[in-house]
Amino acid sequence: MSIDSVTRRESLQAALDLIEQGFTLFDSELRMLAWNRPFLRLLGFPARMGFVGAPFESFIRYNAERGEYGPGDTERQIAERVDAARSFTAHEFERTCLDGTVLRVRGVPVPEHGFVTLYSDITAQKAAELQIQQHAAALETRVAERTGELRRREAQMRLITDSIPALIAYVDAGRTYRYINKGYQSWFGLDPAQPESASAKEFLGAQTWAGIRTHVARAFAGEAVSFEYEVQVLGGTRLLARTTLIPDVGDDGKTVGCYELTFDITEQRKAQAMLVQAQKMEALGHLTGGLAHDFNNILTVVIGNLSALCQARPADPAITEYVDPAIEAARRGADLIKSLLSFSRKQPLEAQATEVGALIEGVGRLVKRSLPEGLQLQIQTDDVPLWAWLDAHQLQNSLLNLIFNARDASPGQGQVVLRAQACALDVGEAAALQMDPGACIRIDVQDSGSGMEAETLARVFEPFFTTKRAGSGTGLGLAMVYGFIKQSGGAIRIDTRVGAGTTVSLWLPVGDLPSDFHLPTDIAAEPVRGDQGVALLVEDDPAVRKVVRQQLLELGYAVIEAENGSEALQILDRTSGFALVLTDVVMPGGVDGRAVAAHASAHHRIPRVALMSAYAPDLNAHGDVPILAKPFTRAQLAAWLHKGVP
Repeated sequence: MSIDSVTRRESLQAALDLIEQGFTLFDSELRMLAWNRPFLRLLGFPARMGFVGAPFESFIRYNAERGEYGPGDTERQIAERVDAARSFTAHEFERTCLDGTVLRVRGVPVPEHGFVTLYSDITAQKAAELQIQQHAAALETRVAERTGELRRREAQMRLITDSIPALIAYVDAGRTYRYINKGYQSWFGLDPAQPESASAKEFLGAQTWAGIRTHVARAFAGEAVSFEYEVQVLGGTRLLARTTLIPDVGDDGKTVGCYELTFDITEQRKAQAMLVQAQKMEALGHLTGGLAHDFNNILTVVIGNLSALCQARPADPAITEYVDPAIEAARRGADLIKSLLSFSRKQPLEAQATEVGALIEGVGRLVKRSLPEGLQLQIQTDDVPLWAWLDAHQLQNSLLNLIFNARDASPGQGQVVLRAQACALDVGEAAALQMDPGACIRIDVQDSGSGMEAETLARVFEPFFTTKRAGSGTGLGLAMVYGFIKQSGGAIRIDTRVGAGTTVSLWLPVGDLPSDFHLPTDIAAEPVRGDQGVALLVEDDPAVRKVVRQQLLELGYAVIEAENGSEALQILDRTSGFALVLTDVVMPGGVDGRAVAAHASAHHRIPRVALMSAYAPDLNAHGDVPILAKPFTRAQLAAWLHKGVP
């Protein structure tokens, strides 16, 4: 070999050793012709194996014997790989060595020379790829988790907004809905999954939209607005709604959309109206009650003195000509005052066990002949008895008033339905009616007449307010019904519509009847005669005291008078043997009639103690002490005293 050939071979080997990749060249007989040091190093072969003419099989055997190819028959592993090499087919694959090194092996046939193979260490590259894959997988996991969390939050927010009893929405600057909650579905039948298909003008109606569009424009101009309006929802129901629009302002100060919150305030407005009405009626009640007190005292004097004049001069023709009409007029005035007392809930009630169904049947029979032939009266009651503890006479008068009002509202034709049924009020219904929840009796008087306008309905319970022509009514009928129902612990409501009739509904609480209950029987009134003993008369009005003293004297009592409660207590403590204490309820000086009656009963064992009043708050809160309403005649006083005998 020439020096030039040796030099050339050494130079070529030195160059091959500098390459980072491993290199081998095998001839067609699979004998190694060339290699470099990285080949031996990367594949873990000892240096002694690298020489010209080294058989390919030696490298394969070395690997097989040290387990590079895994478990199995070593000779078979060697034979398979050597046979594959003899095909001199181009190939490329990755191989992981026992020490964890990852090599990429690429073989290329060299025509007429053999086979060249390159071995590249891609361990770092694979590690980097693995890290990238792990990072990507972690990122995908985080994205999936974040997406899942966002979906859960969205579902939670959807659940919350769907659970709120309100309409919630978001509208973008192009007036397109981007979000609507389930409230829109219940109100207007819209699909919350397709908010963009909603059109306010369409689901509200052109008329409603025209009334609110200026408020919407102000909101999109950047102003938070709240407004109320009436809207028709599914089924034709009309609700009173309150909507608040909050602008969504972008970083550039422009409105990019609006948040909407809409509530149904129908019941709230009804409750407010009921409260205002109750406060107004309470104020009117105090006013009329005060007037009733003064008028009853005046009428007590008038009727008492006129009655005494009639008894003193029975044969005088002037009595029939002048005095009797005056007494009759005074009695009509007393009846008028009773109506005012009933409205102000200060009229004494004679409560008793009453079967409401039977009472209604009786009212129906009583009133049928008073109705025009074209106006039909229908009675509807439950099959089971409807017992309540109330003043049957007052309920009867109330129902008569309501039926006659229904008759007057119907132009001689149509129908009036008188209905009674047992029902139960839940907490919400009871609160709206200002009653206690639980069992009650509901009575409806329903007509198909002309109905009432809102202005009339607002004043219908006011005393002396009437829509009837002059001379055909006092305007106290519904006021009396209102007062009686309220005083009985019940409620009253009127549902009416112009041209569609009116329904007046009464709710009366059901009380448990005592176990020893029996229907009351009337006691015939007989005049009290003879020496009845000493009576203590307590009355602050001198004129009234004079009339009542004369009546007691004529009934056989010796009378001692006291002008106030304090004086009465002193007389009771200093004098014994009273047969009767008759005391007014309301008196000046701090000691009222109840205190006098209680003292007389508790400390002096007086056999008969009674109250009388022209007007007194909470007349029914007097315990077991009987009470007589002013004005009254001597005959009425005698009958009342007789009825009060134990």
